[in-house]
Amino acid sequence: MWLMQTWRICIIIVAQKPVVATISKGGYLPGNVSGKLPSMGDQEPPGQEKVVLKKKITLLRGVSIIIGTVIGSGIFISPKGILQNTGSVGMSLVFWSACGVLSLFGALSYAELGTSIKKSGGHYTYILEVFGPLLAFVRVWVELLIIRPGATAVISLAFGRYILEPFFVQCEIPELAIKLVTAVGITVVMVLNSMSVSWSARIQIFLTFCKLTAILIIIVPGVIQLIKGHTQHFENAFSGRDTNLMGLPLAFYYGMYAYAGWFYLNFITEEVENPEKNIPLAICISMAIITVGYVLTNVAYFTTISAEELLLSNAVAVTFSERLLGNFSLAVPIFVALSCFGSMNGGVFAVSRLFYVASREGHLPEILSMIHVHKHTPLPAVIVLHPLTMIMLFSGDLYSLLNFLSFARWLFMGLVVAGLIYLRYKRPDMHRPFKVPLFIPALFSFTCLFMVILSLYSDPFSTGMGFLITLTGVPAYYLFIVWDKKPKWFRQLSDRITRTLQIILEVVPEDSKEL
Repeated sequence: MWLMQTWRICIIIVAQKPVVATISKGGYLPGNVSGKLPSMGDQEPPGQEKVVLKKKITLLRGVSIIIGTVIGSGIFISPKGILQNTGSVGMSLVFWSACGVLSLFGALSYAELGTSIKKSGGHYTYILEVFGPLLAFVRVWVELLIIRPGATAVISLAFGRYILEPFFVQCEIPELAIKLVTAVGITVVMVLNSMSVSWSARIQIFLTFCKLTAILIIIVPGVIQLIKGHTQHFENAFSGRDTNLMGLPLAFYYGMYAYAGWFYLNFITEEVENPEKNIPLAICISMAIITVGYVLTNVAYFTTISAEELLLSNAVAVTFSERLLGNFSLAVPIFVALSCFGSMNGGVFAVSRLFYVASREGHLPEILSMIHVHKHTPLPAVIVLHPLTMIMLFSGDLYSLLNFLSFARWLFMGLVVAGLIYLRYKRPDMHRPFKVPLFIPALFSFTCLFMVILSLYSDPFSTGMGFLITLTGVPAYYLFIVWDKKPKWFRQLSDRITRTLQIILEVVPEDSKEL
């Protein structure tokens, strides 16, 4: 059976034409892979089917991807980071609310971009459309090297910590044990996303309900505490340490990290049913639920935990549940771990499409734009994350990783939304099914860029390192993309590696015929 499948793959490989993408005289010429999704009228001969990514993301699945990715470890970890850098309970709640509104502004801006530019790829695609191939390449370069492996490692470490929490009630959890369990979780997520789009989406819906259950387990007892009059921690809410201006960028990063994920639906635009309607609707529904849930969760924390106790806790949700829920508190870490797992799953599902699209446009190796011949998943674009995430996992702690990746993420996000304003003036006749007032993208873009600049003063080492690694994308662009006179042996070796990987992974370019 395996030999027969391999023979079929070889026939497809021999029949396929190579993807060619070059940059000539500063202009951008995409490769010959069209990236089109099948229309309802497409008909294939009996026994043959095009190998494509199909439209399987409904409104419910879209909402589950956003909520399931946003509500991960942030709400259970970031309260400590925000409180530490704002100095008081009141200011921390203000920051949680402000970050929610700002995230909504960013999400609405992305909704306009997603309905106007109906291509998958999110940040990368919009930067390519507005600023050209150099900045787009730098964006995907830093996403591949820093942002995605770092973000996945941060979320996964929280998964590892919380899943082990019930087994180490009386003692500290060994760091090695956390990282080993985390590595297993990452591997499971990669395998799941490699096997089936439908099953990944179904599991994401289930995990979204688990996330909302975990939030409610915290909110409901907190509301009961408020009704009973436990408001002592809200008295003089804005007193405490004086707010340090240099700490505000870090508080912003922690807050926006907790809300991060509202942009992931734009990464899979081509797989969304009726994107002009479902993308804005999914974003609005999701952000309303998330913002209300986050603010109420933080209020619930402070009904039971003082500011000083919260800063000393490594697992805020667990500390809260132990005080109010008794034996049932053992269930909370499990729900939180499932929440983190859902965020891992949604992130890998969406970002693999970014790498897939970047490869389709000629900015990453050709193999990453290929699809499994039977499962119809972008298998190479999924598994490329595995070794990079493992390196990040075993090379840093939770908070240093979070600080390190924040600079590049919010710099490019601010540029993307600034590009929306540019398109309004440069292409006024562009079809825009969903349109936001200009002050929304202007405020979001200004805030992101201002905080990035301010972070150079508050945390110059992490920001400087992020900036330097981002700049490495410029020489890489000219070496790998612009320079088209590579040695013959290099081209032959590259082609040989690609063909070998195709046979091993059973993948072919999009629009190939399945035999």
